[in-house]
Amino acid sequence: MDKPVITQAMIDAYDEYTHLTLDRRGFMDKLVKLAGSGAAAAVIAPMLAANAAQAGIVPADDKRITASDITYPGADGSEMKGYLVRPADSAAKLPAVIVIHENRGLNEHIRDVARRVALEGFVALAPDFLSPSGGTPTDEDKAREMIGALDSKATIANAVATVAYLKKNDLTTGKVGAVGFCWGGGLVNDLAVNAPDLDAGVAYYGRQPKADEVAKIKAPLLLQYAGLDERINAGIPAYKAALEKDGKTFEIYVYEGANHAFNNDTSAARYDKKAADLAWGRTTAFFKKYLG
Repeated sequence: MDKPVITQAMIDAYDEYTHLTLDRRGFMDKLVKLAGSGAAAAVIAPMLAANAAQAGIVPADDKRITASDITYPGADGSEMKGYLVRPADSAAKLPAVIVIHENRGLNEHIRDVARRVALEGFVALAPDFLSPSGGTPTDEDKAREMIGALDSKATIANAVATVAYLKKNDLTTGKVGAVGFCWGGGLVNDLAVNAPDLDAGVAYYGRQPKADEVAKIKAPLLLQYAGLDERINAGIPAYKAALEKDGKTFEIYVYEGANHAFNNDTSAARYDKKAADLAWGRTTAFFKKYLG
């Protein structure tokens, strides 16, 4: 079989499956129709999904970093699990960046992103926001179900507690930023609303907060969107208008021709290297500007 052609309709169907109401069977039925056969759909489905076996950019045993799985205080006496990474050769205190996962939980891809952040000169902490439910499972469909069942207020409270933990951590300067992707991008926006001591936030294709909540935001924001992501992009105008009305410090970039999750290099169909590299350069420059 020749290499299958992946169309935008297929990508949109996958987005509907992973973020909206389409179940696995409905997605595969739709994909079979779009692909023309069950055999073609079977080849295309893994290309649309994230591949956990895909090699990371920074290996877990890279000698330039020091990394460990940790626990730390969450909200209301709860315990949070996370992955903490810092440059191995730095004895000085460093600014901190919270790396917030997609709706698949704390997986190997997000751990790799945390290692990339650390190599930029930060203490990176990737929390597992499924900690209250026992932690991220290996089954991504199960992880998405668990994410959907989380109490949003409790999740935001745990994100605020993560800021507080890093503010007082002996490894950090007390400056704390946050970067999140997809579900995590939405949580960065929620964190900016609810944590007045957050020093900078970068949201990749994340759900926007309600316009009447924007006045609470103190942190400068970098908001990065995919040009083809109609579902998330529908909320940009109202968010932008509210940020401008309240005189907030923010930057918005829309990467034309890119799909939702364009930064995730484990997804062959949706990863866009050009957009990802440009967005990453802007992300690291933003943190260095506002976190020092």
